[in-house]
Amino acid sequence: MRLASGGMLLGGHGWQKLADFGDVAARFPDPLGLGSPSFSLALAVFAEVLCALAVIFGAATRFAAIPLVFTMLVAAFLVHGDDPWSKKEFALLYAVPFLTLVFTGAGKFSVDEYFWPRTQR
Repeated sequence: MRLASGGMLLGGHGWQKLADFGDVAARFPDPLGLGSPSFSLALAVFAEVLCALAVIFGAATRFAAIPLVFTMLVAAFLVHGDDPWSKKEFALLYAVPFLTLVFTGAGKFSVDEYFWPRTQR
């Protein structure tokens, strides 16, 4: 689940935003009123690239999944708040596995498990 959800978000959304940052910033929304679309985009890139990579490797997974859940909920309810359900559904489908990871952790095959085995917790 970590590899699939993190990889799809990174490859399908995060990497594109990072690679085309200047072009995307010109049309990126600022749904939380943080002051600039570039700052909002930088936060989205942080979540969709760095946090997605952390989830893929299982490094600080519970913490890395929190910004991902937040980003997907903002996308679903603020950015696409006035759109039909089909637009909200996509972001919510990403939010579900990341929310699951917040509660369950990375699992057996992860950086987290290597450094902090469950037998010591």
